[in-house]
Amino acid sequence: MEENKNYLLLKTALLIYAVVCIVYGIGYLIFPDFLVNLSGGEPIYYGWLRWSGGALIAFGIGAIMVFQKPKNQGIFVTTIALGTLLAGLALVYGWIQLEEGANIWFTALPAIVLLVLSGLLWWSRQQAKDLLKSAE
Repeated sequence: MEENKNYLLLKTALLIYAVVCIVYGIGYLIFPDFLVNLSGGEPIYYGWLRWSGGALIAFGIGAIMVFQKPKNQGIFVTTIALGTLLAGLALVYGWIQLEEGANIWFTALPAIVLLVLSGLLWWSRQQAKDLLKSAE
């Protein structure tokens, strides 16, 4: 029973990660101008953000694939856990160095979401390590 609970935590974390990636990915791929304007910061050429939208959608789809078959997928889970940690820390830095006129919630909310999600992914990775490890 404890095993199923550990796998449920992993699957929950993967599902949350997939939703966050796909939602942000669609935003950056299709509506980057809207997101740039919503941030309230200095205007930038939003076309540069489209590639990150595609990458986020791909990671979200990858998380769905691992959700379906998590066995031996420890490398992917470690990668996304590290990615959410680094992105969350980068957003915290941006939050601290917030430019004048920028909307604080636009940086603070994703920073908090990513850091909480990172913790959830690291925790679930540890709990399901027997399922995620590769056969050597």
